[in-house]
Amino acid sequence: MHLQPADARISSLINRQKIKNPRNGQKPGVDIHLTTGGSGQTETDSDASLKLIRICITLNSENCAGVYQHQPMTGKTSLFTLTEPFITESGDTIEQVQVTYKTWGKLNADGSNAVLVCHALTGNADADEWFPGLFDDNGILNPAEQYIICSNVLGGCYGTTGPWSENAATGKPWQGDFPQITIRDMVRVQQQLVNHLGVNGIELAIGGSMGGMQVLEWLCMDDRIRKAVLIAMGKAHSPWTIGFSEAQRRAIKADRNFNDGFYSSDALPAEGLAAARMMGMMMYRSAPAFQRRFGRKLQEGHKDLLQVNSYLNYQGDKLVKRFDANTYIRLTEAMDTHDVSRGRGSYEAVLGAISIPVLVMAITSDVLYVPAEQRELAGLLGNATYAELESDEGHDAFLIEFPKMVAIYNDFNNNVSTTITR
Repeated sequence: MHLQPADARISSLINRQKIKNPRNGQKPGVDIHLTTGGSGQTETDSDASLKLIRICITLNSENCAGVYQHQPMTGKTSLFTLTEPFITESGDTIEQVQVTYKTWGKLNADGSNAVLVCHALTGNADADEWFPGLFDDNGILNPAEQYIICSNVLGGCYGTTGPWSENAATGKPWQGDFPQITIRDMVRVQQQLVNHLGVNGIELAIGGSMGGMQVLEWLCMDDRIRKAVLIAMGKAHSPWTIGFSEAQRRAIKADRNFNDGFYSSDALPAEGLAAARMMGMMMYRSAPAFQRRFGRKLQEGHKDLLQVNSYLNYQGDKLVKRFDANTYIRLTEAMDTHDVSRGRGSYEAVLGAISIPVLVMAITSDVLYVPAEQRELAGLLGNATYAELESDEGHDAFLIEFPKMVAIYNDFNNNVSTTITR
């Protein structure tokens, strides 16, 4: 097969606003590492796609403005292919699942120094770019001592198998036919990746929002984790958050280009996805934060455009350039399945059996996953510490308030260490 030079292919794909899942016929179980060729050099399809993944990721840089001017740490982005077809909880088969993941640091001789980072709804494997303030010698994540792993979830659009991947039965992208998945499906894929990497012990697992849901399922499904941090989520997706997600999905599906999920890469359901993101930004922040930041100020150079309206439209348009509508639908549906008691027994029995130290962190101004949910979760877990992150930034504070998060974690970790020493 003739391939265009990587830079030309990347430009073409970006112009079509589509992130394709890397596929190049590699044998299952083989890692494909990111390489960079010279100008105009022909690269493998996978190499070009991995470059594309990094180029297409638009960071929430405004979250770090005034706090961190951070250069991403050196990590290794790779692909892993599951060795067997994957069967979802709903019974659907995905013949070949590929996982894009990133690692920092080195695994020690006995495979016990791994740290697992799980991303939120529109996140990706580049944890050092959306969790920058946690990567530090004095932070929570330290590549000098830890082997840190973060992967794009099943159903994602940053290199892991998702709606734009090929359906082996049709030879075409899954698009709207991509199977229903659950948080547990995501974790089962991650377990296979971690097994492949030779990990025997996970000294810490951390995640916020959808990432926290994954970590909680890990605690129920795997005994390798020795310590965990759950941020801004609860024991199950509440009717409040389920209803909000359904409204967002309705907005996407109402777009005239949606076509039951079988839209063209040249005619995306951009308005629907942008509207869903704008709704999300209202729930991810808080009224005090909006008042402080925008008030009733007009956008510079406009007589009748309020800054808050300009901001929301900008956020909506930005997500359209870096995310996929079908992925948004499938991942929010997966979040709706989050319920640790499902098929297992009572919350008291399921969560009470988790005996490792767990830090449950709430955000005082979170209106999406209110602090009462984290207090309840901490009370049900067998060995939990509850802490509140004081912030008016809303749900997204876990992507903003890094010094406060590190301070809370360090207090928790010192107490855990003292208890173990005793």
